[in-house]
Amino acid sequence: MNKAICTAVLALLFAAPALLFAQGERKDKQAVTFEEIYDEPYSINKLFVHFQPLYGELFATNVNAGYGIEASYYMKDKADFKVALRKTYSQRFFDLSRDLAANNSSVDNEIEVYNYFEFGGTYHIKDFEKSSKTNMTLYKKSYAGNKWAARVPLQAEVPCKVRIVYGARLGAIIWDSSTDLGRALTAQDLTNADLTNINTADTQYPTLPLTETDPETNRQRNVNPFTNIASQAIYIGGSYTWIRNIAVNFDKFEEGIDDLILTTYIDILFAPATRVDDVIYTHRDINGALIPGSTSTYSVKAVSTQSLGFRAGVEGKFNRQLGWAYGGEVGYRPSLVGRGFFALLKISFPVFGTQLDYKVESFGK
Repeated sequence: MNKAICTAVLALLFAAPALLFAQGERKDKQAVTFEEIYDEPYSINKLFVHFQPLYGELFATNVNAGYGIEASYYMKDKADFKVALRKTYSQRFFDLSRDLAANNSSVDNEIEVYNYFEFGGTYHIKDFEKSSKTNMTLYKKSYAGNKWAARVPLQAEVPCKVRIVYGARLGAIIWDSSTDLGRALTAQDLTNADLTNINTADTQYPTLPLTETDPETNRQRNVNPFTNIASQAIYIGGSYTWIRNIAVNFDKFEEGIDDLILTTYIDILFAPATRVDDVIYTHRDINGALIPGSTSTYSVKAVSTQSLGFRAGVEGKFNRQLGWAYGGEVGYRPSLVGRGFFALLKISFPVFGTQLDYKVESFGK
């Protein structure tokens, strides 16, 4: 009996691949012919304007999400330029440090909204064209609806030209944000006691206290310091860009297009100026009531900032009058020591592209 069962199992194991192979046979899996419509990687739009309804950033200084706008301009095969602006949504939930400060801050500092601004350019050190291939999905109108889900899309390898750009990048980044200073102190093995009163003559309140009395419960609670940080940095780096701009007309399938502009880059960041606001605090008595005239300013000189950083990223967009784009970065941004790591993801839709060419020829009658 056991022998019969083993034989049946082995037969099934050997038969299954054959059945799957037979099921996967496609009657439409035949060689296709096509007519080239265009294959011009140098004929791309000069100006792209990105509207970013969503970005998300895991930034140790301040986790945030919001919207933005971005523009890029290509100056023939010489250089390209970029400017970008990002801002959090109005709800504090999308600006984590600001939200935490509104609910937990023990200090009197005004909390800033997260803002990010970047501008820069890429010089094309080497910009050349070479032969390549691209895979295009073969699609028929008859595949519309649920019919597409029942079949694996076919791919056709099409010869094309690809434009390769080796670039040298240079630009500037400006951002400002609120931040949880307590976490920065912990990361640097410091405490509130390391924040000293800028008025050295004030011997009554020489350092920021560790605890205070809660006026509602009359119990001791931690003094949670929050502050604002602003950074102005420059970046220098290199990039590698692939540009394909081809369209073909297949004989039995829909038109195929590959017009992706894909860029990878690595930058070194240097911030010659990083400003961290001093902490303003009003002391409380043993009952938790604010003490009139006790407001003091405490220096943050003991808190270290990191002036160097780096980032690696990828950006993709399509050479169309109306399209979409995506991008991502990861790295270490100049900020408070121990609070510089970040990972960013952004989506752009719509993206408007134009050749900026509105001239037409004219002839005399």
